[in-house]
Amino acid sequence: MVNNNKSYEKRKYIIASVVVVTLLVYIAQLFNLQILSPEYRNFADSNAFFRKTLYPARGAIYDRNGELVVFNQPTYDVMMVVREMKQFDTLDFCNTLNIDKAAFLQLEAEMKDRRKNPGYSSYTPQLFMSQLDVEEYGLLQEKLYKFPGIYIQNRTERQYKYPNMGLILGYVGIVDKNKMDADPYYTRTDYVGKSGIELSHEEDLRGEKGVEVLLRDAHGRVQGKYRDGEFDKSPVSGRDLTLAIDINLQAYGEYLMQNKIGSIIMIEPKTGEILCMVAAPSYDPSILTGKNFSQNYLQLEQDPYKPLINRAVSGLYPPGSTFKPSQGLIFLEEGIITPDTRYSCFGGYPPLGGRPACHGHASPLSLQPALATSCNSFFCYGLNAMLNNRTKYSSTIEAFEVWKEHMVDLGFGYKTDVDLPSEKRGFIPNSKYYSNAFKNDRWVAHNIISIAIGQGEILATPLQLANYTALIANRGYYHKPHVVKARKGAPLDTLFSKRRESNIRREHFELTVAGMADAVTHGTCRRANMEPFLTVCGKTGTAENPHGEDHSLFIGFAPKDDPKVAIAVIVENGGFGATNAVPIGRLMMQKYLMGEIMPQDQVLEKTIASRVILPFAYRRNASAQRIDTTATQVRNVQRN
Repeated sequence: MVNNNKSYEKRKYIIASVVVVTLLVYIAQLFNLQILSPEYRNFADSNAFFRKTLYPARGAIYDRNGELVVFNQPTYDVMMVVREMKQFDTLDFCNTLNIDKAAFLQLEAEMKDRRKNPGYSSYTPQLFMSQLDVEEYGLLQEKLYKFPGIYIQNRTERQYKYPNMGLILGYVGIVDKNKMDADPYYTRTDYVGKSGIELSHEEDLRGEKGVEVLLRDAHGRVQGKYRDGEFDKSPVSGRDLTLAIDINLQAYGEYLMQNKIGSIIMIEPKTGEILCMVAAPSYDPSILTGKNFSQNYLQLEQDPYKPLINRAVSGLYPPGSTFKPSQGLIFLEEGIITPDTRYSCFGGYPPLGGRPACHGHASPLSLQPALATSCNSFFCYGLNAMLNNRTKYSSTIEAFEVWKEHMVDLGFGYKTDVDLPSEKRGFIPNSKYYSNAFKNDRWVAHNIISIAIGQGEILATPLQLANYTALIANRGYYHKPHVVKARKGAPLDTLFSKRRESNIRREHFELTVAGMADAVTHGTCRRANMEPFLTVCGKTGTAENPHGEDHSLFIGFAPKDDPKVAIAVIVENGGFGATNAVPIGRLMMQKYLMGEIMPQDQVLEKTIASRVILPFAYRRNASAQRIDTTATQVRNVQRN
């Protein structure tokens, strides 16, 4: 009897436990469905409320003179709530949107495809078709009562006042999954900056979304605002930006660079503000808006001239002889040479049998005339003297590391941290690079002598060259270059106002400036001479190009004693620096500093603008004498 009672008690506890566990499971499942599950929560909410997202207008963009460059115009998206859709006249709906039944079915399938639309839910508004214009919106709005489950979402679309600066401004496109995962601000139908200023200043430009909470009746029909808008939130427009760029100067630079590949960058030395940044070829920014975005983007992407690449910040080039002022500065600062040190030149560097070669000029010569005549031999002698100096350095490797650190201080080898995406860092080798290349530590200056004249392994971006030119113009310091001059209602990043020193004494810069001034008055840059109107300092460069004609380079600044502008010009396959880059530099400085082109230079202006310089690799495929590749010429791409 006792055993039976114990058994009964045991079964009672087991049954009670099963009941309790079952209840807990049901409670947990109800909690999950009603509280945690977004699917059922959306369903419950959608029965009573319709939360309408209110999208802010992106911030406008102005040039340095207050000229409006980028603004917005209304556009409209067609949204579907699948659970609310009832049978309606699909043909009428298609005709209203100017699409056929096949397009309707395809758009509907893509909307419901969770691989393409990971956030798909039949209970919440889903994007069916985007970017209706005002006329299409008006037609649909009139018939909206016929199409249950269809809503119109108001948005804005980017518009451009000028066909210039596409690579700097960038474009806006549909947000991708990675961006949505990284930032909860975005949902599937949102637009986001994809390149240029639109990307680098996305958080400034995007603003803050608002929401309108609307009440539904038992039939799902919107009855009006919930609690008179108590829970509504107004959108906040994006922050307006003022660029440092002068749009008229930018357009002029693009005009000169039509039918060419390369870059022009102009910087205000005292501030680091970028006055213009031409990367050729480019594109008209208005073609990457609207319904034809994908088609136009694909055409640009497949263009062999790569107009989607901003060569100003990501193009890598041997700097050639524009590199020589940096070498003279290092040799002076390290005490390797004095202003009076002379080296000989007999058509080339004598210790290596005349290699690298040089052109005819007086010999021997000191640094100032060596800069004016662009003597290769002088700078080869200087590098050899530095790397072999055992009084100052214990080894070639130690001497080279000192050289490399000076190059970094002069703005080479690392990104400038400009406020634009896709910047490359260039390349300044360290001693380990050469030790690996030669498989020992016993390499000497003559093994790498070409770096003394900006060849060999040395690579720089056009922006780095312009920044380094500004540093010389300032006699030893620079500010980080930047495209945005001001943010409405917020300060600019202090990184751009901080002065950065080169750690080279001012007197060495004065000698370098004198040599660059001589290069313009009676040296290799004579075509940049604008005296008595303007005193220009400059340096040409002709960089070897294994893929075709040499690249034409020029760096310069003006006026000499109170510099207002520093410039770097690169024309791919342009030959000697004096042939193409120098005339472009002359015209650009003249346009900015004098406001117009002098009558005596107007023929030069037309000549440069009409000159076609095709890359060697594409000559065989060229089907016309002129290939239009810049923003002002790209007119064959379909517009809205």
